[in-house]
Amino acid sequence: MTIPSLPSYAMPRAPVRNRVDWRPEARRAALLIHDMQDYFLSKYDVTQAPIPDLITAIVHLRDRCRDLGIPVFYTAQPPVQPEADRALLNDFWGPGLTAPEHQAGARIVAALSPRPGDTVLTKWRYSAFQRSDLRDRLRALGRDQLIITGVYAHIGCLATALEAFMQDVQPFLTIDACADFSAEDHQMAVTHVARRCGVSLTLDQILDALAQGAPRDR
Repeated sequence: MTIPSLPSYAMPRAPVRNRVDWRPEARRAALLIHDMQDYFLSKYDVTQAPIPDLITAIVHLRDRCRDLGIPVFYTAQPPVQPEADRALLNDFWGPGLTAPEHQAGARIVAALSPRPGDTVLTKWRYSAFQRSDLRDRLRALGRDQLIITGVYAHIGCLATALEAFMQDVQPFLTIDACADFSAEDHQMAVTHVARRCGVSLTLDQILDALAQGAPRDR
């Protein structure tokens, strides 16, 4: 079993009701660009919604974060994963991008190529915190908020948000800078974060929040 071909759907843009009133702050936040690799985006028609909107939104947010001195993290699955490392993922998803014909898909999409100073974390499980030093890096940077973007919203993005919450890091799921298996799965992730572990905000809401209190000389 592997990831199926995924349908096009309109990117959701409506704000939602959140259980808490947290807002991202430039001095506290880090940005996570989650699994934006060619392999995962190849499951869509990349010329159709939501993918062009997804990439445009993440580029905009990434560039603004860099302007504000907000650290940028990426996750990326490696093209070679020994059986013992991949383990239970094989039962759900098969070999994925580790299959020889898919290994070239490990590249992060060109529009979002990491730049000097960015951090690329090797991704082993749904959550970006699993088998990585993300929590330690955030702590060393004095960051206790994580803005989450990328694919897939109801799998890795949601798992990362849940684990961030359990490690006392406030997660923010960017509603219109994520994509998923379907509109229904996307909305489920947005709703679950808003109700149980963090805050789901639109790109405009996040940009507005970051602008408040941002250093004037940046």
